[in-house]
Amino acid sequence: MTEYDIQGPTRVCTATGRELKPGDRFFAALTETDGKLVRSDFAAEAWPGPPQNAVAYWSGKVPIAGQKPRKPVVNDDLLLDCFDRLKDSADPDGLNFRYVATLLLMRRKRFKFEDAARDADGRDVLIVRDARGGAIHHVVDPRLNDEQITAVQTEVFRVLGWE
Repeated sequence: MTEYDIQGPTRVCTATGRELKPGDRFFAALTETDGKLVRSDFAAEAWPGPPQNAVAYWSGKVPIAGQKPRKPVVNDDLLLDCFDRLKDSADPDGLNFRYVATLLLMRRKRFKFEDAARDADGRDVLIVRDARGGAIHHVVDPRLNDEQITAVQTEVFRVLGWE
């Protein structure tokens, strides 16, 4: 099973150290540091804006205890932004994240499958087309099995706060 060394929501503001209470608005940023994806949470009033090395950033509210969680809303633009920012990532976590983001974007009909090929390094590559802009993307297939894909997808949802 593929595991990421990324914590979920911390409920603590990175800038102030203040605990984020249920109902508080927050911002979160996902950055790539030393080949690892790292999540940082900020109270809305302490948000300095997205870090320069952000892979993604978003806002939300800390859930109120006892409230039934909503079904996650998948934000295609946020997912596409993560996909684009990981374009040059060579580390396994980044490749896995980008591949699963591709599968999710295909499932949501944002990407269309065009072809499969091998790159110069002998790796399998998916070739997909953005249904809106027409851009063609080459995505390395990290050869994950179904269980690994499910684990990475769950991690993508958790990291982006969609669970």
